[in-house]
Amino acid sequence: MAVKKIYSAPNITMVGLIKDVLDSHGIWTVIRNQFLSAATGELPPIECWPELWITDDSGYEQCRQLVEEILRSDNIPADPWQCPGCHEEIEGQFSQCWRCGASRPEPAGR
Repeated sequence: MAVKKIYSAPNITMVGLIKDVLDSHGIWTVIRNQFLSAATGELPPIECWPELWITDDSGYEQCRQLVEEILRSDNIPADPWQCPGCHEEIEGQFSQCWRCGASRPEPAGR
């Protein structure tokens, strides 16, 4: 069992999001370089990016596939939608209404 880097990005928010999704699938990860951004300038910027490491490399392939799925642009709806329950306008990245809890309706033709 060894740790293996699975993802890196200039933004800790994206690294944290992917960590949360992987953790919810039972894939335990750790973030490295979380506070290294202060060294940018002394070190190359890409070396200071936060990195996500899988703690058990036996799940590496499953982890890699999940990361690819998360990052696919067709998984992130861009258009806002209107809640069928309370008619609140919801931002496109959300699948549930923040006001009443109703789920986003499936697009026509699916």
